[in-house]
Amino acid sequence: MRAGAPIVAIALGLAQPVQAQSAYSDVPEPIRAATCARADDWSARALARSLAPPLGLPPVAHPSDNPPSRAKIELGRKLFFDRRLSINKTMSCAMCHVPEQAFANWELQTAIGVEGRSTKRNAPTILNAAYYEGLFHDARDPALETQYLAPLLARNEMANPSAGGVIALLEALDGYPALFAEAFGAGPSLDRTGYALAAYQRSLIAGDTPFDRWYFGGEAEAVSDEVKRGFALFTDKADCASCHTVEADHALFTDQQLHDTGHGWLREQARQAPPAATRVRVAPGVVHEVPLATIAAVSAAREADLGRYEVTEDPDDRWKFRTPSLRNVGVTRPYMHDGALPSLAAVVSFYNQGGAGHPQQDPRIRPLGLDAGEEAALVAFLEALTSPDIACLAAEARIEPPDNH
Repeated sequence: MRAGAPIVAIALGLAQPVQAQSAYSDVPEPIRAATCARADDWSARALARSLAPPLGLPPVAHPSDNPPSRAKIELGRKLFFDRRLSINKTMSCAMCHVPEQAFANWELQTAIGVEGRSTKRNAPTILNAAYYEGLFHDARDPALETQYLAPLLARNEMANPSAGGVIALLEALDGYPALFAEAFGAGPSLDRTGYALAAYQRSLIAGDTPFDRWYFGGEAEAVSDEVKRGFALFTDKADCASCHTVEADHALFTDQQLHDTGHGWLREQARQAPPAATRVRVAPGVVHEVPLATIAAVSAAREADLGRYEVTEDPDDRWKFRTPSLRNVGVTRPYMHDGALPSLAAVVSFYNQGGAGHPQQDPRIRPLGLDAGEEAALVAFLEALTSPDIACLAAEARIEPPDNH
């Protein structure tokens, strides 16, 4: 058993683990940025990338009232990492969207806010968020310029009591008034804070994947035959491309729509009739069977999640969630809106079996009849959607230490 696990087990009143592994085989390696040398012109590269994206991606649509600039991108990066913008000065945007984890969070099914407060949804990657027409899993916000207000004010995220209070803080913090003046010719404000964060996030573009070099670039040897077979399944037998779309000259791998795949409904059934015990990983490779009553004694009750219905209150929108892009999906686990599926193999298996099979789920979610080799080929294709640029994006993100004081 790994160091630390026995203490946790004693605290939970547990015996030996039901499952133990001798190595951290199920934990991905953090994305290393060592190959990307520190450089003073990082924001120039970020700006160029947001204006001329790499192979496989279309041009970024910058709002007419928020054209990008180096000064905005630099200010947005600083805001993104600043823990002082949470109620108790401990939480930043980057603590849920971790650069070394492809701007996602590999360790948590659902995000955790200040003081360990639970949320009910997984923190998605913000790589290529510039292309989404609707943000959050339920697509409730249409623009990066305004999206930041939700986590800034949510009681279980950054927990600020008011947006105006955050602006007053920015006005009082050394450095920020000058940076806002450089970027906008004026001081901190709600709209200018959103503009800066949006400009930075629109620079986090990651394409030029092995798939792109093969499919759009004509490099026959860029991917394996198994990947090519997986793509053929993706567009035909498995019919994934009907939601995760591919165009003639680019691929976002999302139709920008919301669908009921059956997963949300299935998870609600489990919430209403939970098992008597559940498996809890107390250290990498060490899993204990923990009575549900023990968990309930130290945690909040799990909330229902009705998806898009919580935005529209239209019963037809129950359990509908936004189609995520599949770009970089191989390094942005766990999967689904609540992080309940730990691997791409589990995701492919879920769809191969036809989802949950409840009557209201999208009719395209049906048993696929894929054999084990076909499932493996689909996973290989999905892994070929990983950009080689992510390490450099992480290096840019860490170009300066965060303001944690």
